[in-house]
Amino acid sequence: MTVLLLFTAVCCAAPVSNAIGAYVAVQTGLQDDGGVAHGGTAADIPARMLSAYKKAAQQLGKHVPKCQGMRWPVLAGIAEVESNHAIGRNIADSGDIRPRIYGVLLNGSGAGGNTTVFPDTDGGKWDGTATGERAVGPFQFLPSTWEGAGEDANGDKKADPHNADDAALGAAVYLCGNGRDLTKRAQLKSAILQYNHSNEYVANVLGWIDQYTAAAKDPDVKNVPEEVRTVLEAALSQRGVPYSWGGGTADGKSFGICCSPSGKSGAGIKGFDCSGLTVYAYAKVGIGLPRTAAAQAGLGRRIPASLGKDALKPGDLVFYAYAPGLDSTIYHVGIYVGGGQMINAARPGTAVRLDAVEAMSGYAGGARLL
Repeated sequence: MTVLLLFTAVCCAAPVSNAIGAYVAVQTGLQDDGGVAHGGTAADIPARMLSAYKKAAQQLGKHVPKCQGMRWPVLAGIAEVESNHAIGRNIADSGDIRPRIYGVLLNGSGAGGNTTVFPDTDGGKWDGTATGERAVGPFQFLPSTWEGAGEDANGDKKADPHNADDAALGAAVYLCGNGRDLTKRAQLKSAILQYNHSNEYVANVLGWIDQYTAAAKDPDVKNVPEEVRTVLEAALSQRGVPYSWGGGTADGKSFGICCSPSGKSGAGIKGFDCSGLTVYAYAKVGIGLPRTAAAQAGLGRRIPASLGKDALKPGDLVFYAYAPGLDSTIYHVGIYVGGGQMINAARPGTAVRLDAVEAMSGYAGGARLL
């Protein structure tokens, strides 16, 4: 198995300052790594919510004309982490979500990870209580933040954080600030960090944004050699299978073991970790791979990181290291499919999915086995 970055599937960080954030507090049935079984495609998002994300991206220019790069996967990444796209709620044609989504009362009790007291600012208008503050809606706005970022997107002359259209547009406006360029990774990270001041939160949201972005561009595996196509199709067929620490064999998904560096057990999860997925896919063409990512880097023709990612070809293994250049520190592996994408079993709490090659840190080159 690989050694993972010390990310957790669910980050417990209280919202700070003017952050929206109730990533830590949503009571919507968000699941730990034992229950995630979706793969981050548009098909996994309720149609009415997806419509709201796309509509907000289109409307944004009227509100923040200097903002560049806002697109629906950015909003979907935030909403996935904040409320699981309001799945389980009723979403009316108007966009109203019922029952409403509330976070825990931010009273410093420690429940849900909150350690800071937030006094009431709305008299219960949005969060249903005048005894304190709690985040609301599918994008988990604090009422005080909503007052500055809220927008009417559905034309009913009311900006309501419990309405899918309004909330999505409000989130887009908030993320854009005075006019960020979200096509630039650093500015996208800054926008998400403003949303919730937690590096773990940023990493989680970016993973979902990359996943939705990549999944929107289905890879073309027709014009590759037959053996390469067999490997790619085998790996792609496992999209949506949950990540399981230590999971995956040459025969397919399997129950994993305990525990990852972040303390996540795969013992009750039938799926793949990163190197288990590569073992499975390459077994389809009769190639037996060792079980760890670092050991897999010793096979085939090594593609140095210094050559850049453009040197990769479909079917290549893609490696990531704590100290790029030192293969003994390799902690992760994916399978390159072309177009800057890889098939990836990223970390606990995710599923096998398409990701951008840059979605993981510490690019350490690749290996060509075919």
